[in-house]
Amino acid sequence: MSEIEIFARADQVLADVVGRIPAEALDEPLPADFPTHGDRPYTFREVLGYQAYDEAWIPDMVAGRTLDEVGQDAYGAPIDNDLLADEPSRRFEELVEDSIRAVRGLSESDLDTRTVHYSYGDYPAREALWHAIVFRTTRAYDFARAIGAETTLPDDLVEATWEIVEPHAEEWRRMGVFGPLVEVDADAPLQDRLMGLTGRRL
Repeated sequence: MSEIEIFARADQVLADVVGRIPAEALDEPLPADFPTHGDRPYTFREVLGYQAYDEAWIPDMVAGRTLDEVGQDAYGAPIDNDLLADEPSRRFEELVEDSIRAVRGLSESDLDTRTVHYSYGDYPAREALWHAIVFRTTRAYDFARAIGAETTLPDDLVEATWEIVEPHAEEWRRMGVFGPLVEVDADAPLQDRLMGLTGRRL
C-alpha cells in the first residue's frame, strides 16, 4: 500500500474504534496509563476533541496551506472545541471521510513534491502522512484498550505502520513522540512489538 492508502486504512480503523466508545463514557476520565502529554488527567471527550481537531486540519494541511493562511483558530482550540457537538461518533466519522477524501486527492508525485505545514514544522507530504498514520494507528489501539474492546488491528495496517516506525523510532522517541521503549520478546506478534516500540504497555 502507498502512504495514501495506509492513511485511509488507519483513519477508518480509528473511526471504527471511536464509534464503539459508549456515550456514557465520554465524560469519564481516561485510564491512568492512557498515553497523553503532560500529567493532568483527561476525559474521553477531551482527547476525542483533540483527535477531531487533528482530523479537521488534514484537508488544509495536505493541500499545502499554512496555519496562518487558514486561520489559527479556524477549528477552535486543540482540546476546547465543539467539532464533535452532540454526536461525537457521527461527527468524527464525517471528519474522517473529509480527511480521507483530501488525502486520496494527492498523487504519488505529490508525496515528494508538496510541503505540508504542520504546527511543529514543514515536511514533505510523504513524511507528513507517516506522522498521521502512526498517530491514528496507535490511537486506535489506545482507545480500544481504554474501553476494554478488541485491540487487534488489521495485519496490513500493523505491517505498514511497523515499516514506517521501526527506522525512526529512536529519533522520534528523542523528540518526545513516543514514551520509553517497552521490552517485548523478539518472537512476539508484530503488533505487540510495534506497540512496545512506541512505548505502549500491552
